[in-house]
Amino acid sequence: MKIFVRTLAAIGVAVLCSTGQAQILIGQSVGLTGSAAATVAESMQGVALYLDHINAKGGVAGQKVEIVSLDDKFDPKLTLENTRTLIEDKGVIGMFMTRGTPHTQGIMPMLEQRGVPLVGPSTGATVLHQPVHKYVFNVRAPYQREVEKAITHLHTLGIKRIGVVHVDDTFGADGLAGAQQGFKANQLEALFIEKFDRAKPDYSAIAPRVAQKQPQAVIFIGTGAAVVDGIKALRAASFKGQIVTLSNNASEGFIKALGEQARGVVVTQVFPSERWLNYAVIKEAMDLVRAKRLSALTPAMVEGFVSAKVLVEGLKRAGPKPNRAKLHAGLESIHNWDLGGLELSYSPTDHSGLGFTELAIIGENGHFQR
Repeated sequence: MKIFVRTLAAIGVAVLCSTGQAQILIGQSVGLTGSAAATVAESMQGVALYLDHINAKGGVAGQKVEIVSLDDKFDPKLTLENTRTLIEDKGVIGMFMTRGTPHTQGIMPMLEQRGVPLVGPSTGATVLHQPVHKYVFNVRAPYQREVEKAITHLHTLGIKRIGVVHVDDTFGADGLAGAQQGFKANQLEALFIEKFDRAKPDYSAIAPRVAQKQPQAVIFIGTGAAVVDGIKALRAASFKGQIVTLSNNASEGFIKALGEQARGVVVTQVFPSERWLNYAVIKEAMDLVRAKRLSALTPAMVEGFVSAKVLVEGLKRAGPKPNRAKLHAGLESIHNWDLGGLELSYSPTDHSGLGFTELAIIGENGHFQR
């Protein structure tokens, strides 16, 4: 079954839907346009890959699953408006794969008020893990773990002059906290900490200051186009050291946007490599990619694929005619579930999902290497 995006110009949103009659509605507010659009498109390819497969076999308990996706342009205010529309007007029984830390934080009170579970937010913010939020079911590991691992890795290579450039929002603050933990664990101090505006990033002053400090490595915490522009600005200012960014930028679209500046950039990862066929979930995804004659499986597609598997498992456990409460109970009943070489568990006191973290470097061929 083919999944496509249909733009509704009259109200400025987009709806992701299947060609068949969907009976289970799941909502999503995400940046189909804006700075995160390239990665979003790839992750939704992974979602479609799995849901097409499930819907072609009759869906869940005879009901097909539809993701109703509204474009928030990566603007937290639109995320809140879209979520209200999805919950109150569209009647979705769950939310799925929101993107962005402030965006997801902004809708958490509404999820609580309406009893709507959110599956697989595409953000590793610690605030979504601790304290446990009743209606947020994380799939990916926290950002702080990614940053700490990256700094530890750099330290083992003898790199000690490390600076941080981060977006000035809750995502950036969360990543910075992870960096501080990494510095402390390795008995280091940040060479510098620079922040940029999320809505209008300007590196005209930041890039020269960073280059003047002569760091061996820079941890760059931000999203999509803002990080691409920042990396290009650092290179233009003659910075030649290592650049590390986080898993929210683990997409082929990010690599293409970087162009000649992509080679050598390290990107942390929260899922196994798309080439590690020893993981059953990767082999499953790759088999479906080949069956559909798609060009490749990418890290962002893997995240979408895995998150869709978790959503469907929750729906299966919800039983016939699932609603919000049944979906919540179904998700919370997942214990020691092997989704294909990765084990996931939820409970009333733990909604953290997976703990997998790894590093990848963009090679000469324009692909991630581990």
